Amino acid sequence: MLHIEDATVRFGQRPALDSVGLRVADHEIVCVLGPSGSGKSTLLRAVAGLQALDGGRVLLGGADQTGVPVHRRGVGLMFQDHQLFPQRDVGGNVAFGLRMHGVERAERDERVRELLELVGLPGATGRAVASLSGGEQQRVALARALAPRPRLLMLDEPLGQLDRGLRERLVVELRGLFARLGTTVLAVTHDQGEAFALADRVVVMRDGRIAQSGTPLEVWQRPVSAFVARFLGFDNVVPGTVSGAAADTVWGRIPVPHGSPQGAREILVRPGGVRLAAPADGLVCTVEARTFRGTHVAVLLRPAQGPPLEAECPLRDAPEAGTEVGVSFAAEDVVVLADQVLADDVK
Repeated sequence: MLHIEDATVRFGQRPALDSVGLRVADHEIVCVLGPSGSGKSTLLRAVAGLQALDGGRVLLGGADQTGVPVHRRGVGLMFQDHQLFPQRDVGGNVAFGLRMHGVERAERDERVRELLELVGLPGATGRAVASLSGGEQQRVALARALAPRPRLLMLDEPLGQLDRGLRERLVVELRGLFARLGTTVLAVTHDQGEAFALADRVVVMRDGRIAQSGTPLEVWQRPVSAFVARFLGFDNVVPGTVSGAAADTVWGRIPVPHGSPQGAREILVRPGGVRLAAPADGLVCTVEARTFRGTHVAVLLRPAQGPPLEAECPLRDAPEAGTEVGVSFAAEDVVVLADQVLADDVK
C-alpha cells in the first residue's frame, strides 16, 4: 500500500528526515513513535503531501506521488486538534469530503449515518460541534476522515488531547473498528501505551531515522539499543563485557540469555528481572524510594557502585525505604543490546 523510499527532508542544515525507508502493507496498522524532534510528524506530512521531500519518494499502491497534491492522494487525515468546522453540524462535518468528491445527497446521507453508528454516535447528525465532548469530537473527526473511504488513513496524535481513561477506552475501540473496516493506518504518537495497544507494527524514530521497527511484542521484549530501551522507560542499562553466559558489569556478574552477542555491549535488565533477597545474597543495595504503580511497586535501589537500579515487587513484598537488600538477576529478563561500547567505558 505505502512505500517510503529514502525520504529526506531538511530544515536548514538539519535533516528532519534522513533517508527514511518504510513499507506499510494493506490492512496494516503502523504506529510511529519517538520523542519531540525525531521526525515522526514530518514523515506523516511528507506522505500526505503537506511537506515536500528534498530527496527520495513516496509511493501509494505502487504509484509515485511526487507532485501529486494532497486531495488527489486518496488519503484520510486526522489531527490532534480534530479541526472540525464549527459552523457545520456533525453531519455536515462528516459529509464534507463526500461533498468535495461529488457524492449524491442520498448516498452521502447514508454514508454519514453508517459512519456515525460505527464510531458510536448514532443519531448525532444534527448536533452542533460545540455541544460535543472531547471524546465525541474525536469520533466525529475519525468519521469525517473515513467517509471518502481513503486507501490510507493517517493519524497525528489522534488521542493526545483526551484524558488517560478515555484514551485507553478509545484506542481499543479504534483497533476493533479498523479491523472491521480493513483500514490501512499510519499513525504517529509519543504515547507508548497508545501505540502498543493500537499497532500491528511499531516504528521508533530518532533524529530523523528509524531506530527500530517490529511488532509491539518484539520491540518491547527486544529493544535493539540503549536509546530504544530508555525511550520505552527501561533505565536499568549499563555497559558490560559479555563472555559466555554472563556479563561483567559495575553491578557485578549478570547472567545473559543463551546465544547473546559477546564482547563489550550495553546490558539491559528489566525491572522484573531484579530479584530481591537478604543482604548477604548478591549485590547489596539500599532501598531509596518506592512508587506505587497500580499492580506492583517500583522500588528504586542504590548500590554501592554504579547507577541506581529499578526493581518491581508485589504490593505485599515491597521493602521499606532505607532497608538493605541483596540483588540477583534473572537471565530471562536481561537483554544484550546491539550497542557496542569501548572497553574503556566498561567499569
